[in-house]
Amino acid sequence: MNDWKKVLIAVDNTPTSDKGLQYAGKIIGNLPGVNVCLLHVYPEPPPDYYNSGKSLADYKNQQEAEADTLVRRCRKMLTEAGIGSEAIAGDIRMAEQKTISATILEVQQQGEYGTIVVGRRGVSKAEEFLFGSISNALVHHSHDCTVWVVG
Repeated sequence: MNDWKKVLIAVDNTPTSDKGLQYAGKIIGNLPGVNVCLLHVYPEPPPDYYNSGKSLADYKNQQEAEADTLVRRCRKMLTEAGIGSEAIAGDIRMAEQKTISATILEVQQQGEYGTIVVGRRGVSKAEEFLFGSISNALVHHSHDCTVWVVG
C-alpha cells in the first residue's frame, strides 16, 4: 500500500471540487509529513475545435493558463488550512486518448500516492449510466490507495 500521506487531489472549477479540497484541508492540515499534488486534467479538444483555424498548441495554452489560475487558488486554500506551500505541488495534464479518470489513476500510480481526493460531480443516474462518472471509475479501478469522494 502506498503512503496515505502522499495525497493526490483532483481539482477543477466546480463547487464539489472545492468541497473535496476543503475536506482534505480539514483532515490533513497541520499534519507533519503530508505531501499534496493538486492535479487538474482537461479533456482533448472537441472535434470541431480545429474548424476555427486554431491549433492543438492554442488549445493547450488556453487550458493550461486557466488551470494554472485554478491550481494557484487551490494551493492558497490548502496553505490556509495549515499545509506548508513547500508540501504542495501542482500538475496539469491533458487526457490524451484516455478518460480523465484513467489519467488520474496513471498519475496516482506513477507518483505512488496513497490517497486520492475527488469531488463528486453530481451527475444524474442516467448520465452516470450513459457517460460514466469520474469518482465512480476511480473507486472501481484504483489499486493500492484510498479514494475519498466528497459530495
